[in-house]
Amino acid sequence: MEIKDLTPNLIWHYFDEITKIPHPSKKEEKIVGYLMDFAKTQGLEAKKDEANNVLITKKATPGMENLAGLILQSHVDMVCEKNNDVKHDFEKDPLQTYIEDGWVKAKDTTLGADDGIGVAAALAILASKDLKHGNLECLFTTDEETGLTGAKALKDGFLSGNILVNLDTEEEGRFYVGCAGGKNTIATFHYREETAPADYYWFNVRVKGLNGGHSGTDIDKGLGNANKILVRYLYTLMQSNPLALAEITGGHLSNAIPREASAIAGIPFSAKEKAIIDLNILLADVQAELKSIDPKLRINVETAEAPAVCIDEKTTKNLLNALYACPHGVIGMSFEIPGLVETSTNLASVKMKEGNTIEVTTSQRSSTDSLKVDVANMVTAVFELAGAKVQATDGYPGWKPNPDSKILKISEKIYTDLFGKAPEIKAIHAGLECGLFLEKYPHLDMISCGPTILGAHSPKERIEIATVEKWWKFLIELLKNIPE
Repeated sequence: MEIKDLTPNLIWHYFDEITKIPHPSKKEEKIVGYLMDFAKTQGLEAKKDEANNVLITKKATPGMENLAGLILQSHVDMVCEKNNDVKHDFEKDPLQTYIEDGWVKAKDTTLGADDGIGVAAALAILASKDLKHGNLECLFTTDEETGLTGAKALKDGFLSGNILVNLDTEEEGRFYVGCAGGKNTIATFHYREETAPADYYWFNVRVKGLNGGHSGTDIDKGLGNANKILVRYLYTLMQSNPLALAEITGGHLSNAIPREASAIAGIPFSAKEKAIIDLNILLADVQAELKSIDPKLRINVETAEAPAVCIDEKTTKNLLNALYACPHGVIGMSFEIPGLVETSTNLASVKMKEGNTIEVTTSQRSSTDSLKVDVANMVTAVFELAGAKVQATDGYPGWKPNPDSKILKISEKIYTDLFGKAPEIKAIHAGLECGLFLEKYPHLDMISCGPTILGAHSPKERIEIATVEKWWKFLIELLKNIPE
């Protein structure tokens, strides 16, 4: 069976089409063109703004014109993650989807269910001819995953609805009414090239096999961070031997916990045997630490050719000290909402750039703005002490829960009536665009919901088929029960 043949057929039909259209963050032209062509084919009014956000509107069915205007919102970009040994061009190649044990997955890459399934649901509602609803707007934003720049660029007057349902959370049976704000802190090291010691043992060390995950929703799971594991080994070697570093890289995206990292380094031949012992000890320790959450962790070492040049000794020491000291993971839990991570930071990526620079990207999240700034300052202090130049992005605001939300109360009743149990009401430790919408449209009454997606932002991303049907039934009933 192909995914386009699943039930409900219409939503899976559009999701299947979306997986065949390349739509990386900041390169959404093809999916935006698809949306505009869809609107034209369906005879619906559509417009897009300077940021390529698309708004498609559909008039109320007869007799329901007095319902409050409803906005269904999703983002069109996807996180593009794959294992390093996989050949896949996210700017050209369609995703290779398949069905396994009740889940839809993609072969060796992210699936883009975050938030392709939200886009598909909106398109299915727009294309349906027999659904009852009031005046409807479907907002498709760009570049949510790498800065929420589409939502930031949204202008006053682009939207006219009073209620917004965000289709971008990943646990069926839960309605989200708040989210964390976030920002990135980026450290840049400038290094001198030195002649690499020819009489050293040079090796390539690779950390592989980690699950990775979403730097917001998965940060409390204790997942291994490839950058931290790699540096833990290099730091250990550096404590007892001269260490030369020629290359270092790890992670890709600020909103993903890094799964893979590698380095080319050299040590005196006399230290080779101890380095192998140190590696075996470290591997045993880390495998024991992560056996429940990352059982496939591997650290491989292979002999490498001696490079011509390497990073100067001072920068090598400063870089490894800073990466080792840089915090990663949960910083604090919420006192107001049990089980909710309040503040966290992610050591996301280490990349060598042109001009003899090394760029370290970290991301901070918090539902309390002052603590978001505090942890970003903490990270900044670590890297500035190591001599790096540090810059922080403006970030995005959180979304404070509204206990008097009418759409929340209506949604709770609909879900309970449909499925015989009440939904959970939650806030999420991840960035949603809702906080940005409220800045420009403070009157909006909002909730966020979606089917169950696991492994988002990693090649293990998958969507549970049965939950899509439940979510679809809920959305259909919600359309009919929007207040006047």
